[in-house]
Amino acid sequence: MTRRRHLLRSALALLSLGGLGAVAVADPDYPSKPVRIVVQYQPGGSTDTLARLLAEGLAKKLGQPVVVENRSGAGGIIGTDHVAKSAPDGHTLLLTTPAPVGANLALYGKLPYDPRTDLRMVSDIATMRTVLAVHPSVPAQDVKSLLAALQQAPGRYAMGSWGPGTQPHQIQVYMDKTYGLQTLHVPYKGEGPMAIDLVAGTIQMTVGSATTLQPYIAAGKLRALAVAGPRRARALPAVPTFAEQGYPDEVYAQTGPTSLMVPARTPDAVVARLGRAIAEIVHQPETSRRIEELGAEPVGNTPEEAAAAYRQSLPLTLRLIQATGVKLD
Repeated sequence: MTRRRHLLRSALALLSLGGLGAVAVADPDYPSKPVRIVVQYQPGGSTDTLARLLAEGLAKKLGQPVVVENRSGAGGIIGTDHVAKSAPDGHTLLLTTPAPVGANLALYGKLPYDPRTDLRMVSDIATMRTVLAVHPSVPAQDVKSLLAALQQAPGRYAMGSWGPGTQPHQIQVYMDKTYGLQTLHVPYKGEGPMAIDLVAGTIQMTVGSATTLQPYIAAGKLRALAVAGPRRARALPAVPTFAEQGYPDEVYAQTGPTSLMVPARTPDAVVARLGRAIAEIVHQPETSRRIEELGAEPVGNTPEEAAAAYRQSLPLTLRLIQATGVKLD
């Protein structure tokens, strides 16, 4: 009996060592070189700003330099495709808004990647709240008066977006179809250039992130009319939601997180380590404060929670886009 127990203990020890060996293979001294966070938009927008805040914290947690790389264009397709096809070793990360990994599935007949199979979630970093804002020359103080102004001047007003098919583009198309309007859509390669033209009066309105537009609103250079989502934004507590003004349509209720993703075949151990690091960074009081100062709301959930939220929100996203009839190819 004693010998049998000895043999059993030896076998269990070997199994334990084998398990440790498997973990070591999955996570060989990660990270072993600088880590890149790819952003699908130009510098200056909310996603870029958040990426640089995240890079600062990750560099301390991982013990390697973390750099932000902007790969803009094609509604986020270029940057997303680059990460999807990168080595799945945790050294190339994607900080993405919802559109490139959600809306684009309905907007394009064929994508060079499938976010459902080519990428995996690490964490939702923050919810970037959006706000309908107009240039001060627009004679509107709320959604109702804006719609009236647009109806009286067909073809005169232009709504900017940070790319075709993004949330402001969806809302512009939805408004035109629902209320019989004739507005123009002006796509940009990022929020930074769009905001500059809105302040200058080149375009008259947009639905942009509170992160980017809040300083202009506070300075009186833009007028905020409504925030999208089920509740008011922490960054703009005085601005009512669309629903509060009598517009409860689903297209106005959507909010989406800015999420960190990696190539799908990235080892579980690497994803788990990144997830723990992100949660610790986001939940630090100083980081949360800085995220809120950007006009966003901190999240910092686990890989499993982020993946579940993505699966739950995707069908609604696709349905809303299909209802607008917007196609980009």
